[in-house]
Amino acid sequence: MSVAARLSELGIQLPDVAAPVAAYVPAVVHGGLIYTSGQLPFAAGALPATGKVGVEVTAEGAKAYARTCALNALAAAAAAAGGLEKIGGVLRVGGFVASDPAFTGQPGVINGASDVLGEIFGDAGVHARAAVGVAVLPLDSPVEVEVTFILA
Repeated sequence: MSVAARLSELGIQLPDVAAPVAAYVPAVVHGGLIYTSGQLPFAAGALPATGKVGVEVTAEGAKAYARTCALNALAAAAAAAGGLEKIGGVLRVGGFVASDPAFTGQPGVINGASDVLGEIFGDAGVHARAAVGVAVLPLDSPVEVEVTFILA
């Protein structure tokens, strides 16, 4: 099943590619891979929440934002590669969670990204991953996700 068909089956509509907030491009194609820049959970051009996970943002909310980040990454990858049909799978996910020092649930938060990529790509969505807690992210976002996709 194609990626586009799977998205339709899941009822997922990819967002527009988020405009960069600094000097970078959303994604780059090189050597059979598509590297995305870190994606924030922009929805309709705005962040749905700001602050630290474990204080202003719940772990459940942050997990949903990580999912949005992954969909933003997929949109950026598709635009860079020339369409969804050019994406063959997922190689790696890097997740960053702006966390209260006492919060240790970063892996569960980044599961929001991993889970949706698995739903979309099936076996081709199995990937290596990092889930890292950080003091602060751009624009005070609670989550940021970068994905390395494999070209089809």
